[in-house]
Amino acid sequence: MLVYYLTDSLGVTALAAGIVMTLAKIWDVLIDPIIGGLSDRVLAASGSRRGPMLLGAFGLPVAFFLTFAVPSGLVPFWSGVWVLVSFTAAATFFSLFQVPYVALPAELTNGYRERTRLLTWRVVVLTLAILLFGAGGPELRGMFPDDPLRGYLVMAAVAGVVLCAGLVIGSTTAPKRVVPVAEPPTISPIRYYRDGIRVLRQSQPFRALLGTFFLQALATGLMLAGAQFVATWLLRDEGAVTVLFASLIAPALLVAPLWQLVAKRVGKERGFRLASVVFLVATLGLTPAVWAPGWWIVAPVALAGAAYAGMQTLPMAMLPDVISHDARMRKGRAGTFGGVWTAGETTGMALGSTVLTVVLALTGYVESIAGVERQQPDAAIVGIAISFSLLPALLAAASLFTLSRYRLRERDLAEAA
Repeated sequence: MLVYYLTDSLGVTALAAGIVMTLAKIWDVLIDPIIGGLSDRVLAASGSRRGPMLLGAFGLPVAFFLTFAVPSGLVPFWSGVWVLVSFTAAATFFSLFQVPYVALPAELTNGYRERTRLLTWRVVVLTLAILLFGAGGPELRGMFPDDPLRGYLVMAAVAGVVLCAGLVIGSTTAPKRVVPVAEPPTISPIRYYRDGIRVLRQSQPFRALLGTFFLQALATGLMLAGAQFVATWLLRDEGAVTVLFASLIAPALLVAPLWQLVAKRVGKERGFRLASVVFLVATLGLTPAVWAPGWWIVAPVALAGAAYAGMQTLPMAMLPDVISHDARMRKGRAGTFGGVWTAGETTGMALGSTVLTVVLALTGYVESIAGVERQQPDAAIVGIAISFSLLPALLAAASLFTLSRYRLRERDLAEAA
């Protein structure tokens, strides 16, 4: 909702909104490897990763609320600056929780298939949350049709409360004394960047998996960011974003356990490839919306949602395998893997919004402030449709190539063990 909030409520131009998103995620890329190294240091010193996770759990809700709490009367430039600072703070607190959280599955279980079960239910909860806020967020905003800014503020307050509760509970899953207490490594940002580059260079499976996940995060981020624009300008109903989110995420919620069965039968890698192909077919099926927009798009969106569940569950279940395989030779790098992975994941999702804003700017999208009526040029409508169909399809096709480079199999882990 953030790009739409900037362009259609605060009057920020599409290009400036893209700059806001991009700068915040550049900061994310810079900070994630450092947080990964700090997470490993905290684990070595205390035997648990809970400290950074709790800091993120309490800081993120406040920063998230402030992102949508721009004071009334600010000109678009300073509104954009307010959002940039608040969103950057939110990204930092999120990383403090997410980076160690990503490292946990490799430390909670050594079982190859147990990790798939573990991550399957994690993705079920993830998709449920996306459904609740992707569909419920616009509904909360819609409760104040005469004052959209207040609607965004209420939405942010409700989200902040639930974020705090969920992240605090999630922090308790970090085990204590999972490794013997060791001498903490020296704090050095340069070292953490060097360690991040080293894991990329030394782990070919990690490079292939991260590249694939990045491209798919970019594709899904582009679709999620474009959903509100599709609802408003293709379906001509701002509230239709609720239906789009429900059709995208509800199938993912239902199908996620089925991808676990697919992985058990054919393997995680083949299951992941199958999910990616289904997503590619679904996004290609959306391309006629460029010429004939209508409610028929709900069907291919639902198919993309079913594929999305596999595209989340299976790579997240493969990541602990990569970390575990690396740990056979090099100890104490799970946090570094988590930092680099989170940087790639969040950057991909955010760059989806950036790509959307670039397309909007190139096609002449007209920004406005809340409550002001305006029309969009035909080129902008076409740009929105392409951003929701053809561009994600091209990214999905590219991800199939990087996935073909993934070489780690269950037998490799068994042999290493």
